Amino acid sequence: MDDDAVFRALADANRRLLLDRLHAKNGQTLGELCVGLDITRQAVAKHLAILEDANLVSWKRRGREKLHFINPVPINEIAERWIGKFEQPRLAALSDLKKSLEGDEHD
Repeated sequence: MDDDAVFRALADANRRLLLDRLHAKNGQTLGELCVGLDITRQAVAKHLAILEDANLVSWKRRGREKLHFINPVPINEIAERWIGKFEQPRLAALSDLKKSLEGDEHD
């Protein structure tokens, strides 16, 4: 996985909005994704291309339509690598605190 490409893709608010829209309703066309945005259809297509290059969005053809789908795997891998390792010490501390507060009778 290319972490740099994922972080670059996620750095833009419009791309994050597109991912939010796909999370809410997967399998949308370019036209559906453009509805209500203050950017051009061409700009949305460019943003989708960047998301595709970062493996955050995939697509498939259905007749003449190109349906877009969110791929959460790269985001999950980043969460595991960058967030998960910081959670483990906190969870261990909470477990130790619980054991300490409960006393020796619960061992």
